[in-house]
Amino acid sequence: MTEMKIEDYLAQGGKLTNPSNVPARYRAELMRLMATFVDSELAGAAGFADVINAGPGIKERIAAAKIVMEKTDNADKVLKIMGEFGANTEKYANHHPWADRLPRDADIGTNRTEGDMRLAVFNYPLAGWSDAVVMNLLMGLAVGVQMKEFTQVSYAPLAEAFREIAPVEARHAELAAEGLERMSADNRQASVDYWWPRVAASFGKDVSTRATQLEAYGLRSATNAELREEWAATAAKALENFGLTAPKG
Repeated sequence: MTEMKIEDYLAQGGKLTNPSNVPARYRAELMRLMATFVDSELAGAAGFADVINAGPGIKERIAAAKIVMEKTDNADKVLKIMGEFGANTEKYANHHPWADRLPRDADIGTNRTEGDMRLAVFNYPLAGWSDAVVMNLLMGLAVGVQMKEFTQVSYAPLAEAFREIAPVEARHAELAAEGLERMSADNRQASVDYWWPRVAASFGKDVSTRATQLEAYGLRSATNAELREEWAATAAKALENFGLTAPKG
């Protein structure tokens, strides 16, 4: 009986359960996925921490502090799995200044900075409490779309971790919606117009040279364009509830 190649096993929906039987290229893609998530959570938490005291009331500040704590904890869950693949978990959290941001008018598209795999959106600064709430809503909804993919990845321990993380991240988007409901209308549309294209860019380019390989490895199922379209529809509907409009294009 011919033994099935591990690539064929993955292509047929197989699951891997430990680092010992992971092919080198699969390992590289898996580590990239995990690093992007961990770096984005750490950068997002660091940025939001800076606006906790800008919250207009105790309830808002508690919600913001909760989001910072839980995003850091979510990063830790995935970082522990990276440690099983040899990542230096002790030094990882301090290897980059996560609170660093570019000028607000910078335009880096989907680019990343050296040694930092955060999504490009987390390189932009928050401009006060209202802006932070709008960004958290739009990005929280984007994370919700991505989680549908992440909870089904072919590396079983990571999929399990993401299934624990998904409802926590979903609650962050709910907290943002609650915060937006209590907020005055001033400047909210300007923040939507600013963050919308930057959050949209977090889904990556429509044409990806790695997409076919990721699908074969069971690390992706939908395309970048499909995920972005799902987010755009969900986010536009959410904004309508607050009298806000999704930018065209």
